[in-house]
Amino acid sequence: MTNNSPPGVVRHRGSTFLELSVVVTILLILISIVFIGASAWKRGSDRSSCVLTLRSVQVATRSYQNMYGYDTGLSPNSENGTQDIAAHLFSKGYIETNLYQQTRSAIPCPAGGSYHCPAPDVFPQPGQLYMECSLSGSAEHVPTSHADW
Repeated sequence: MTNNSPPGVVRHRGSTFLELSVVVTILLILISIVFIGASAWKRGSDRSSCVLTLRSVQVATRSYQNMYGYDTGLSPNSENGTQDIAAHLFSKGYIETNLYQQTRSAIPCPAGGSYHCPAPDVFPQPGQLYMECSLSGSAEHVPTSHADW
């Protein structure tokens, strides 16, 4: 192996400080892009989970209403001492424990809001939801159209 460098010149193998700084900067930029994308994905996931919860309760309410022949704007017959629709849905197996707890505001919306039922013992009018999220007006948290639920 021949060495073509002039005598007295030492060749260093490795990276300079400038090269290392550029690599670190590029890595930091890529990491920040990943974190921004992950937070946007999390917000979308939270929104989807909230919408799915509202839809599940709404579909169960309408199914129960249709199955037992109740009119909108009216209360169900009293069962187990209550006319609360969510309690009826839970006792008859239309919704599971976690959905029932969400109608009671015991479990919050994944995005940090709270669920509430404006009239827990009245079947809602067409176009109205039985249960609402407190974040429904912010950042398109709830879809604008839920008429087919």
